[in-house]
Amino acid sequence: MSTFTIFLALIIIVAFLLVVVIMVQNPKGGGLSSSFGGGGQQMGGVKKTTDFLDKSTWTLATLLLVLILLSNVTIMDAPADAASGVFESDEPVNTEAPATQSPAQQPAETDSAQ
Repeated sequence: MSTFTIFLALIIIVAFLLVVVIMVQNPKGGGLSSSFGGGGQQMGGVKKTTDFLDKSTWTLATLLLVLILLSNVTIMDAPADAASGVFESDEPVNTEAPATQSPAQQPAETDSAQ
């Protein structure tokens, strides 16, 4: 398994977690804490849920950005022979320009419509 494949798997996992964390949040500020009995500030374990969701959103977004940048570096550091192997063949490459024929050397055209 290549390094890029590992980064790709991590990017997919972090992106999924980021979507889940964003979907749990309530856009009006209530969020997960308001779903536990209305007065979420009174319950001990849910008191700072909105702060946790906000921090986890920023953390996951930053982690996603860093993983994307690191995966780009692993693509750039890939060995050149592995990337160019698709374009290489065993046949020799002809680098000479094709010879052009002068009008006197070209075969005469015949009119087949007669």
